[in-house]
Amino acid sequence: MVLIPNIIFYVLIFLSVYAQVFFLVTFFENRKKIVIRNGKTKLNKYETVTIVVPCWNEESTVYKTIRSLLALNYPQDKLKILLIDDGSTDGTWNIIRKFKKYPNIKIFQKENGGKYTALNLGLKHSETSFFGALDADTLADPESLIRIMSYFEKDKSIMAVVPSVVVYNPKNLIQNAQKAEYHMGVYTKKMLSFLGAINVTPGPLTIFRRKVFDDLGPYRHGHNTEDMEIAYRMQKNNCKIEHCNDAFVYTNTPNTIIKLYKQRLRWIYGFINNTIDYRDVLLKKKYGNFSLFILPTGVVSILAISYLFGRLVYSSINFIYLKFITFNTIGWNLSFKSYNFDLFFIDTSSYVFLVFLIYLLVIFGIVFGRRMSEGKWVLSFNMIYFLIVFRFLAPFWFLKAIYSTILKRKPAWR
Repeated sequence: MVLIPNIIFYVLIFLSVYAQVFFLVTFFENRKKIVIRNGKTKLNKYETVTIVVPCWNEESTVYKTIRSLLALNYPQDKLKILLIDDGSTDGTWNIIRKFKKYPNIKIFQKENGGKYTALNLGLKHSETSFFGALDADTLADPESLIRIMSYFEKDKSIMAVVPSVVVYNPKNLIQNAQKAEYHMGVYTKKMLSFLGAINVTPGPLTIFRRKVFDDLGPYRHGHNTEDMEIAYRMQKNNCKIEHCNDAFVYTNTPNTIIKLYKQRLRWIYGFINNTIDYRDVLLKKKYGNFSLFILPTGVVSILAISYLFGRLVYSSINFIYLKFITFNTIGWNLSFKSYNFDLFFIDTSSYVFLVFLIYLLVIFGIVFGRRMSEGKWVLSFNMIYFLIVFRFLAPFWFLKAIYSTILKRKPAWR
């Protein structure tokens, strides 16, 4: 009976290592293609772009978001901004109204229907060949849009370009842990781009050719992850998605464990249910690495984290039970014996090596993601925060997402 759990354990560990090594090999094969530009960018032709800012109770952040769009290094007559209040109950609408006199800005107010309905209202009022959105809690770097548009200029087959999302002004341990995570996300997103397997076109400033929506239809609810659903739909229809690693947007992240938990629960629930919705593409060669590698890797990750957490809980309960038996048998033994460290007692079993290798590969991803984001190779305490915080918290939102999926309980947006 012990053999089966051990086999499952080693298989999951091996697959986790395989995924990280696959990313590393992809990096070494394509590292010379990673370009990080400094200074201002110029285009041969400036296409007209519509950017929608969907807002719901964002009075504390939306003003800076809009100002960041107006500060973009892009001709203002080529930039159309649509501000959409999706039934906010705070002062968001009053802030949006301050911008109604700008010639390239239009404002809208509607009943609350969810982010995807606000985006679709923007699509309805968009007349440009390129369309995107910027979350109302996010700031766009002045060079972000023009660098994204340079990808469309050099390759007419590209249907969408996603930016690098990094954490804005982290103030506590939870946010600094996310800063390291987002640095790793920059690295991972670039590797997915090389593999043609990007599975999320994030709300912060992903730009699409309008043809995507003309051909595939508007945004869908997508289990409260409409940015993931449209990426799945594009992959299913062989639409090319690229990552512009030096186009930066700065997002405000959850500052408490509860807020982080709710956000990640929504994300993982969205992944599970979008994958179920698009299960017909899973392991189909014609859909490339998205189908053969990324989706299976995501499924394995959920299974691995859930299984390993369950194994940890079982081991902990068993340890406590044995100590309880010992106490009932011989009572408390508070004597302390001297201990001499001996290398002989170091656990050198293969799984320890594999776990250590996983951590090394994750750290490499964080370090290189930081290199692309900040131009620094230096290690930081944020990596330690990330490894500690996410190691202990991630299993809870993974397990809850599985539980909610089984019972068909949709998590709240916030």
